Amino acid sequence: MTAVDPHAARARHRPWPRRCPGIALDLGSARTRAWMPGHGLLFDVPTVTFGDGPLHPIRRGVIVDTPGTARMLDRLLGHRLPRLGRPLVILAAPVLGGMAFRTEARTAAEALRPQSVLTVPAARAVAEAAGADLGRPLLVADIGAHVTDVVLLIDGTVADARRTAVGTGDIDRSAPPARITEAVIAMVSAILEDTPQTRGALRRGILLAGGGALRPDLTYRLTEQLQAPVRPVPAPHTAAVRGAAALLQSVHGHPSMATPASGDSPHPH
Repeated sequence: MTAVDPHAARARHRPWPRRCPGIALDLGSARTRAWMPGHGLLFDVPTVTFGDGPLHPIRRGVIVDTPGTARMLDRLLGHRLPRLGRPLVILAAPVLGGMAFRTEARTAAEALRPQSVLTVPAARAVAEAAGADLGRPLLVADIGAHVTDVVLLIDGTVADARRTAVGTGDIDRSAPPARITEAVIAMVSAILEDTPQTRGALRRGILLAGGGALRPDLTYRLTEQLQAPVRPVPAPHTAAVRGAAALLQSVHGHPSMATPASGDSPHPH
């Protein structure tokens, strides 16, 4: 399956103040992270809400309980926001989550009374956090707890992507480490077959993010079997939220943000 996100960020049309607080979010199946400029990482906590016990509103990269996700965000962030301020929220969204994930995530983020909600492909956010050269094709592999994505970026936008519903949380239970590396290799091979630019990106090496990048055994297996450099990004488990925060700051500084002409936000290069 191939997915191309034609918009790196979209926003609801509302008047924009010159300055407003901003929050970057990474809504993962296992962990939720938030970053605020000037404060850094606010939290890195399990993605759970509470009813009759703990509930998991996001599963395998899909928001299955939007009201529960909204309650979680309100519980984690509601008390941290200025009483009179309305934050600009930017969400690192999985590429293959599609419009459904972005729509549900924006709906959940309304619990924060946002000025506007933007989304950016998580792979693009990872590349930003790594300071990667976006002028050349780039492969990003994100090995999370419950899903693994491989994304090809060309000129900073998503050109091709693959996903498998297995991650580090499955290791030693339903999947050995070899299953994850085999899945990554299969996804890289599929993208290589469909998109010729992948070959040059592979020669330059793959950026590795997510909790899987903290496992030397996975990095070693991928390097050996792909016969290509595999480079874990610094602090790979928080790369997506840090990259989203960097894009948030660039969006704040964009001259068109004072008076946007449409519901689409400026592309956050």
